[in-house]
Amino acid sequence: MESKLEAVSRRYRTAIILLLSLCCVVIFSHAPDSWAHGVSDKDKTYIQSMQGVHVVPYMYLGAKHMVTGYDHLLFLFGVIFFLYRLKDVVHYVTLFAVGHSVTLLAGVLLNIHANAYVIDAIIGLSVVYKAVDNLGGLNILFGSNFNPRMAVLIFGLFHGFGLATKIQELSFSRDGLLGNLISFNAGVEIGQFLALSLILILMTLWRRTPSFGRSAVAANGALMCAGFVLIAYQLSGLIAG
Repeated sequence: MESKLEAVSRRYRTAIILLLSLCCVVIFSHAPDSWAHGVSDKDKTYIQSMQGVHVVPYMYLGAKHMVTGYDHLLFLFGVIFFLYRLKDVVHYVTLFAVGHSVTLLAGVLLNIHANAYVIDAIIGLSVVYKAVDNLGGLNILFGSNFNPRMAVLIFGLFHGFGLATKIQELSFSRDGLLGNLISFNAGVEIGQFLALSLILILMTLWRRTPSFGRSAVAANGALMCAGFVLIAYQLSGLIAG
């Protein structure tokens, strides 16, 4: 039998999910047409000027993209939010890395194109999914939870495809393509390791404070809202384009 405290908690989480969803619908309806997906002109010019294999520059670009890629970092933040054992963190992050490595390499090497706005909207959806999952909302909304490991792997595939669309936008030389892609992916992993290490340190410190238990719901509610904003950002760019 569900206790009164658990019942109140379930109603509280449900109310938060519905309220934040409503707020994000309002945000989407007022999203400016100027929101769009793109690669900086500086990076485009830099890459287009190079021929052959350039390991260090591509590693730098890969690391830069991951460290500044708030969509990827938000998803990883949600993934590790309730993971307390290092081996669990390593397991989930490895699944994510395998997923995005496969589609990054395959997408560019096989010249598979997709609309970048749509892919990035799905990446925003991955952030929403993880926040809802952390709040226990999947069970509330659907009556069951999805396999969390499989979900991380599948969304990792979309994150990698998002990386592929960004690389394809650069109109780079295909001379030394494989070596440059491997270098870029290695840079992504380095950037992911650095960013995740910082997140884990801060999370560990936060978990030791009394406020963690009280603010976990609010934090994941904010994460879900951020995911909806990312979706709105990309869909508005798709409509404007």
